[in-house]
Amino acid sequence: MRGRWRGVKYDFDWSVLWSGESGGWLLQGILTTLEISALAWLLAVALGILSGAMRTVPFAPLRAIATFYVEFFRNVPILVWMFFWYFGVPPLLPHAIRDWLFNHGAEFWAGMFALGVYHGARMSEVIRSGIQSIPKTQFEASMAMGLTVWQAYWLVIVPVALRLIVPPATNESLNLLKNSSVALTISVAELTFQTRQIETYTAKAIEALTAGTLIYLVLCVSIAIIMARIERRFAIPGLIARVGAG
Repeated sequence: MRGRWRGVKYDFDWSVLWSGESGGWLLQGILTTLEISALAWLLAVALGILSGAMRTVPFAPLRAIATFYVEFFRNVPILVWMFFWYFGVPPLLPHAIRDWLFNHGAEFWAGMFALGVYHGARMSEVIRSGIQSIPKTQFEASMAMGLTVWQAYWLVIVPVALRLIVPPATNESLNLLKNSSVALTISVAELTFQTRQIETYTAKAIEALTAGTLIYLVLCVSIAIIMARIERRFAIPGLIARVGAG
């Protein structure tokens, strides 16, 4: 297949995507992207729930700690965190741990922690908005039943908030998946890294990058569809989280 752009001929050859090692590279890239994104998402949700809840408790020192975490980590570019966790943290670790990391994919774990911590701060705002969208009578009723503040949050407030925040949490989850492509800067062999590798070996940039674009599109649309079904299943009529609600 041949295309022409301003007099320049270009021979399309889509077979480069599955011939030779290209197919294996793409598959490995997809698996690595899903793996690093899934682990980072679990870390982000855990940090988001903890810090988001802490930002709404009556105890001021806990609110201050959570606010510092959110403002510090969400206002620094994700690329900086990638470099920080890969180049900055290992020298601070004991030699045994550092050697183990570099023998077991230090770049992968650095990328995962960078994504998780960064999006945990952003997820915290989503959780906070969900908690603050719950009528205060829910918390007051929990306390009247004899629950402690911890029990009220763990058994009542947070479970309800998680059902309210599915739409904004979906957006943040999709951003996390797409931001995993930044991990190529520290040599994580995720999808973007592999498409660039195919481009380098075949000199077919359009084919390689088109494949990467379509794969990201399919992954993101699939996640959006799954989250939409979850939203419909667990939606609470009359309640919706408002991100950024003060």
